[in-house]
Amino acid sequence: MITLTVDGRRVEVPRGSTVLDAARAAGIDVPTLCYLKDVNVVGVCRVCVVEIEGAKALQASCVTPAAEGMVVHTNTPAVREARRTVLELIISNHPFECLTCERNGNCELQALADRFGIRDIEYQGERAQFTLDTSTPSIVRDPNKCILCRRCMSVCQKVQTVFALAPNDRGFETMIAPAFGDELMSAVCSLCGQCVLVCPTGALKERDETEDVWRALADPSKHVVVQTAPAVRASIGEECGLPPGSRVTGQLVAALRRLGFDMVFDTDFAADLTIMEEGHEFISRLRDGGRLPLITSCSPGWIKFIEHFYPELLPHLSTCKSPQQMFGAIAKTYYAEKVGIDPKDIFVVSVMPCTAKKFEARRPEMTASGYPDVDAVLTTRELGRMIREAGIDFASLAPEAYDPPLGMSTGAGAIFGVTGGVMEAALRTVSEVVLDRELENIDFVPVRGLVGVKEAEVDLDGTRVCVAVAHGLGNARRLLERIKNGDADYHFIEIMACPGGCIGGGGQPIPTSDETRMKRIAAIYDEDKHMPLRKSHLNPAVQELYREFLGKPLGEKSHELLHTHYHARARF
Repeated sequence: MITLTVDGRRVEVPRGSTVLDAARAAGIDVPTLCYLKDVNVVGVCRVCVVEIEGAKALQASCVTPAAEGMVVHTNTPAVREARRTVLELIISNHPFECLTCERNGNCELQALADRFGIRDIEYQGERAQFTLDTSTPSIVRDPNKCILCRRCMSVCQKVQTVFALAPNDRGFETMIAPAFGDELMSAVCSLCGQCVLVCPTGALKERDETEDVWRALADPSKHVVVQTAPAVRASIGEECGLPPGSRVTGQLVAALRRLGFDMVFDTDFAADLTIMEEGHEFISRLRDGGRLPLITSCSPGWIKFIEHFYPELLPHLSTCKSPQQMFGAIAKTYYAEKVGIDPKDIFVVSVMPCTAKKFEARRPEMTASGYPDVDAVLTTRELGRMIREAGIDFASLAPEAYDPPLGMSTGAGAIFGVTGGVMEAALRTVSEVVLDRELENIDFVPVRGLVGVKEAEVDLDGTRVCVAVAHGLGNARRLLERIKNGDADYHFIEIMACPGGCIGGGGQPIPTSDETRMKRIAAIYDEDKHMPLRKSHLNPAVQELYREFLGKPLGEKSHELLHTHYHARARF
């Protein structure tokens, strides 16, 4: 430990800490813009400058090491003036579009301008003029709102190891973009949205589909159904003023009914269906000498990543569609037949914690019924905007239940929302199918938590099964390199593109930190714990679906509707 003085207070911090760490340990909120703990520590914005006795100039606290006996001042006239000047210079080259910006009220630049009382900008002159990048169905990039903080670039490079973003040009023309200023759709971008999640302004955002959904809801010829992803029930409350980790499943259903959806269904139903297909696919490969390890295919950001970077490992992927796409296929076939509605008149809306789901819904392979499986995908943030626009007092809503039959689910479906959840749900079913007996303990704790790569062994009637779980594409890359090099002896692997799994998805409320992720994870496991059924194969609605329509897992009809294929994409 070392001791220093910050604004007259003696502070002890571990050796290796920064001045910013010391200030925060003293309970002092030094403002930052570019700083992102453990990810982007570059000191480029200079908003966090402080005065250090003995130093010739103000120092950026986020990159300045704390030293024994150091005396730091965070609120002198010179510090305040420097911070104001930096902010004014940034704002002078920023569009004055706060009222029409998606981040209005949740923008770090806007918040700092208010904090420092900036009401007028003295610096007038030329402004950068860039073209919007609307090339992808998932993410819109507006370089005019970029403050060059490099957070997006750092999370893309250091956490996801995708390297889709980097500085282009120099000086006034600098732009954070794919190489050569290309569009995102031309890059190796996985569309995971982690860049959106860390952007302090509106330079990166999801492609908004709320107007498409409003139009469908107002069209009397459309039967509009909605499915909600497992993670959304643990995060939508944040968009409506509730603390992170609020479990609001019933209020979510009630809000969707008030928005006008004809039927409110649950993606957890399709998650249970996914386990039936994927679990039996794993058993088949294990028994019949199929390609192992089997790797899950629920995360579309991960799928695009492997298509770009590891196409030689595509045969290891499960052929199962994601729960979102399975739901759409079933809604426009089985459900349409059951209620007597022409599939062309059914409009399927997904509420997802994910930006890559928008891309997935547009994949040409996802048209099992002859129509797109899913017609529109809303992120958690988009649904939050719709709820607020409709004037719904979310917190006061009485809980309501999902509609049958596609709203019935189990705890296994719920835990799809967290890293390790797909693996745990699969093991609950695979173990009981193989062992032909009920498990005494269905909580597979070794695959839980935020460790980057988790490993476990399961004994299936004398057969040792090694499983692994990775979340975040950087961790996925490390795991795949081991598989390529023959250093990994796994049978079954779960990979999620986003840190923490879907609860940390690119479409989730901003900000999202590890603390927030842990609270959402706790809510998901609490949901599972309180479900009357906790194993996918015990879902009566799924059992009925097989009896009435699909026949059996991995059957001809299942393959036609619920399975797909993936293909190699350019690496550069």
